[in-house]
Amino acid sequence: PEGPLGCPICLDVLRDPVTVPCGHNFCQGCLQALRQRPGPPDGAGAGGAARCPLCQEPVPAGLRLCKNRALCELLPLLASPSSPPPPSPPAAASPMAPGAEEEDAAGEEGAAVLCDVCPPGSRVPAERSCLVCLASFCGAHLEPHRRAPAFRAHRLVAPLRRLEEGLCPRHLQPLDGFCRTEQSCVCARCRAHEHRSHDVVPLEQEREHKQAQQAKFLSDVENELEELAVTITQAKKMVELIKGAATKEREKVEKLFAEASEVLATFQKEVMGFIEDGERSMLGEAEADLRWKEERRAKLAQCKQNLESVPSTDTIYFLQEFQALKAAMEENLSPPLSFQKELNFTKCTQAVGAIKDVLSTACKNQWNHLQGKGIDGVNCQEMEEGDSSSQDRQSSSQGRLWAPKHARDFPLLAHFSLLPHTVAFIIDLDSDTADKFIQLFGTKGAKRVLCPIPYPESPTRFINCEQVLGLNLMNRGNYYWEVELIDGWVSIGVIAEDFDPREAYSNGRLGRNDRSCCLQWNGQSYAAWFGGFECPVQQPFFHTIGVFLEYSEKALTFYGVKDSKMTCLQQLKVCPSAKGKPDPFQNKINRQFASLFSCRLKPAFFLESVDAHLQIGPLKKDCVSVLKRR
Repeated sequence: PEGPLGCPICLDVLRDPVTVPCGHNFCQGCLQALRQRPGPPDGAGAGGAARCPLCQEPVPAGLRLCKNRALCELLPLLASPSSPPPPSPPAAASPMAPGAEEEDAAGEEGAAVLCDVCPPGSRVPAERSCLVCLASFCGAHLEPHRRAPAFRAHRLVAPLRRLEEGLCPRHLQPLDGFCRTEQSCVCARCRAHEHRSHDVVPLEQEREHKQAQQAKFLSDVENELEELAVTITQAKKMVELIKGAATKEREKVEKLFAEASEVLATFQKEVMGFIEDGERSMLGEAEADLRWKEERRAKLAQCKQNLESVPSTDTIYFLQEFQALKAAMEENLSPPLSFQKELNFTKCTQAVGAIKDVLSTACKNQWNHLQGKGIDGVNCQEMEEGDSSSQDRQSSSQGRLWAPKHARDFPLLAHFSLLPHTVAFIIDLDSDTADKFIQLFGTKGAKRVLCPIPYPESPTRFINCEQVLGLNLMNRGNYYWEVELIDGWVSIGVIAEDFDPREAYSNGRLGRNDRSCCLQWNGQSYAAWFGGFECPVQQPFFHTIGVFLEYSEKALTFYGVKDSKMTCLQQLKVCPSAKGKPDPFQNKINRQFASLFSCRLKPAFFLESVDAHLQIGPLKKDCVSVLKRR
């Protein structure tokens, strides 16, 4: 029924009437079903903000539907008995409301589109879909759109299954035009605003235009499909080829790794056997020496006791016991042990460590080669490590930089010149120079200790300062190395090769003489030292210190290294002093620092505090590259 007592959705008398904010009344069940129905992408329906079917005003999603109690009380009083409404006439015979618009759009193929208003279980096929209500209606439920003036602006089309696709996602208006400028469908509001100056044509016109191009376009697509079929076949062959090659390479590599593991296992067995043989031989010799000494001690003690127990009246017994004790004292001593100075099997650690270093360096080296690297100073440095580890340690004392013997052995390095731009420098700590209160860890680590270490005597060993030198010599070119400060007060620098290690503590420390210079970390700040003069350095602590020595420039630069970034801490180099600002440290540098480069130099380290600890660090690729570019 029409009028205020009828529901515009089900066209029946209101049941449990509710009123929306715009003032229109609906059945509570009909409105609830409308709000739960899926809506357009803007959020309408399915819990979003639905719209009133009569005036299109939004119905808030959070609105609680409460019964209109006044209408609930009036409906029984105003309603009169009436017969069921006659069946609705066919849609074609129903007169259209003035201004109502329909379009004979083709419906979608497949199953029929059902009416969205009919109760579940008895839904009939829809005759039209409304692009404004976003709902499909059967003939009976389409009557309000045909008669009521409120629906005159609604756009009716043939039944559509996905109504939201016919709306503009931004303005929620029906799409009725095509913008050729941006190649997209637009609504009336789009034409009035964003696409106002664009070339917009009706949808039907654009479809005709596209259909005229369809034949050629489909032909191009067919050609592309044929080409793709050919290339897909080739790609499949390539995939199979790659899989086969990878499988073969994997098998070869696994076999080589197994052989390498077997070589290492054999070497391990030989080394362990060498240790056991050395232990057995030396242990037998040492135990025999121990037994002889214990027997001699027991014999001497017995003879001494016998002599002391002789009565003073028995002269003959006294002379006999005295002679027996004297003979025991004159017995030949046991031969000295053959291993008094060194246990021959203790060199195994050094040998195995060298093998480990060589393997580690070779692995890094070859990995960089596989990745297409190996042309910068870092990789040369790594190669030098592997090369120097496999050679006699005495050859390292020359301090020369590594270079391939033949360029053909390293094709990636054929065009790379190592002098004078190569700066990567390998440092091995020289155990013959370490003070007795410095413990070395291999050739890369040094730590200050409280108990002296019985190093063998050496004319190059420091005896008054807790210092140690590098094994390598520097006499030309550029050199760069890095040191990690682990703990305590540490000084890092260079010293002349001919410096006397027996100098007193006051003059023998790094930087306290004219034959050395250094950068000192005293636990709180840095300071540069040369010739007994100090220059404070106002920089934060860096765990890694880089040292760059340039013979051609007669300069020594200290860098703080963090995350492959370098911060210049201090540079020692002859340069004019600032006018009006006397600088004793720079004056000392200007007078005598250049003479330091007239001789060969060695890396030097001073572990000043009792907890000092340092490690020769691996070079960082970015830092070496930066210095090379200089």
